[in-house]
Amino acid sequence: MLHKFKKIDWSIIFILAIFLVISMLLVYSATIDDHTVKVDIAKWAVIYGVSLVVMLAVSWLDYRILLKGSYYYYGAGLLLLVIVLKLGQTINGAQGWFKLPMGLNFQPVELFKLILIMTLAVFMARRKGESLTLFRDVLPIGLIVFVPFVLVIIQPDLGNAIIFLVILLGMYWIGNIRFSYVLIGAIVLGGGGYLFLYVFQHYHDPLIGFLKSVNVPEHWIGRLNTFINPDEASRDAKWQVMNSIRAIGSGSLMGEKYLHGTSIHSNFIPVAYTDAIFVVVGEEFGFVGASVLLLLYFVMIYRMILIAIYCNNHAGSYMIVGIVSMLVFQIFQNIGMMIGIMPLTGITLPFVSYGGTSLMINMLAMGLVLSIRVHDDKLLEEE
Repeated sequence: MLHKFKKIDWSIIFILAIFLVISMLLVYSATIDDHTVKVDIAKWAVIYGVSLVVMLAVSWLDYRILLKGSYYYYGAGLLLLVIVLKLGQTINGAQGWFKLPMGLNFQPVELFKLILIMTLAVFMARRKGESLTLFRDVLPIGLIVFVPFVLVIIQPDLGNAIIFLVILLGMYWIGNIRFSYVLIGAIVLGGGGYLFLYVFQHYHDPLIGFLKSVNVPEHWIGRLNTFINPDEASRDAKWQVMNSIRAIGSGSLMGEKYLHGTSIHSNFIPVAYTDAIFVVVGEEFGFVGASVLLLLYFVMIYRMILIAIYCNNHAGSYMIVGIVSMLVFQIFQNIGMMIGIMPLTGITLPFVSYGGTSLMINMLAMGLVLSIRVHDDKLLEEE
């Protein structure tokens, strides 16, 4: 027991404790003058504390035992994604939530992201570090991701569906995929992206009509239009992005000071306590505060990568890379959409935004990372 205690990466736990404080401060500031939402800060503190305890409990378990059930988790996760399409509640335009007692909500796709990482890690570990082959590895791995991707798109939840693809790319990369496959994939994706942009800009009205005919949600179309053709988008569609950029810019170097964010407390930023939490950082703490937040993320990711490098088990290393891919994209996407370089999605800022399901899953992921550190047979003296 003492041996496990000594091997825990306390720098990661320290950073997560700092995130707890940051999240409490930002969520309180974002909701203190917002009469349209009721956020119980004490309840959020309890949820955060419980999540930290769960993370530590998972770190004490041997991750190799947990990985043995990965394929069963995958099947159960797919079943949840199917059930939520029939019985789930619709929140923010996506039918992807289960209502739980005590006013809690559960989003199965958040849990499935972690299940997907574990499943891919186990599947790829059988290669023992050898390069992935096309028919035995690359295509089956793609199929493992494609099925839940389609189920999440149907909800529709584009943001989390894209995270599945990011996890897939990260796992392909760590799996030592051949350069020829990478080149083919880059050509296909690049060509497809260019074709879509060309059609969107030159055949805008017919394409919009087609998208509506196949039941693509209006807010998806609005977000695409705002991102690709901001000059032609309606004022309502650009409302959140314009106000977010203006608020972050007004923070300047040092910010407008805590609880003094003009845009935040005038309710110009929708859902500032969840998706738009970075706006609170930028407006009230300025460039310096945003830089400190990014530095904390950098140090945490750096520590995770070190654990992956020195891990003696392929599945453990693969799993960390999948988790890092997920977190890095969520950080980039959330901040990017608030400064206008990425389209708007419902992706939260890890460990900072208000949201019980996403926080708990991210903490479970960190618990697995710490478990890999604690239970790896190879001593990590190289760190």
